[in-house]
Amino acid sequence: MKKAFTSLTVAATAAALLAGCAAPAGNMTQGQHVGVGAGVGAVAGELLGQAIGHDRESTLIGAAAGAVLGAGGSYLWSQQMQQQKAAMEQAAQGTGVQVSQTADNRLRINIPADASFATGSAVLNRNIYPVLERLAQTLQQNPNTTVAIIGHTDSTGSDAINNPLSQNRANAAMHYLVSKGVAGQRISTSGMGASQPVASNATEAGRAQNRRVEIYVAERTR
Repeated sequence: MKKAFTSLTVAATAAALLAGCAAPAGNMTQGQHVGVGAGVGAVAGELLGQAIGHDRESTLIGAAAGAVLGAGGSYLWSQQMQQQKAAMEQAAQGTGVQVSQTADNRLRINIPADASFATGSAVLNRNIYPVLERLAQTLQQNPNTTVAIIGHTDSTGSDAINNPLSQNRANAAMHYLVSKGVAGQRISTSGMGASQPVASNATEAGRAQNRRVEIYVAERTR
């Protein structure tokens, strides 16, 4: 009886951990998000394997399955998401905006800050309006999605300048989407300042890559 109770307790803990893998990590980079999900999933799967099989083989199988679920099981890449990606790729042509599918099935829209904001400004340039307007249209066509907008800067200047600038730029993108009919409660924003570079800040080309606004569109599994 005690053994059965312990198994149930471990299984419940594992289930809770796996459920936690679905929580969005708004302050993480894409790689960090997947890595943490895989790690938590592996631990949860290991616990579940122990609870069910009580042997090493079951534990290893559970850990492997949990890692897969934790890394990529949070989001759904539906036909609507694929259509949204195609629409955004078309809208982004010639703008410098990059559109891609992430490892955890989110739609990533990477907007270079140099193309969308003046230096030191959080006011959107008009040339980026068509891209955001098309995004708003696709979001209205797929209401099951949520949006995370993350602003980034290079390392030039202090955190006291870069952190609020990155937040204000993310907010500017959000306000534009809301002005085009997207419900504000579907959108979260964050400003990371210079804390998450994707290239070296030692060169101008690298700094230009780091100055960006990333928009992630996610459709939850149901």
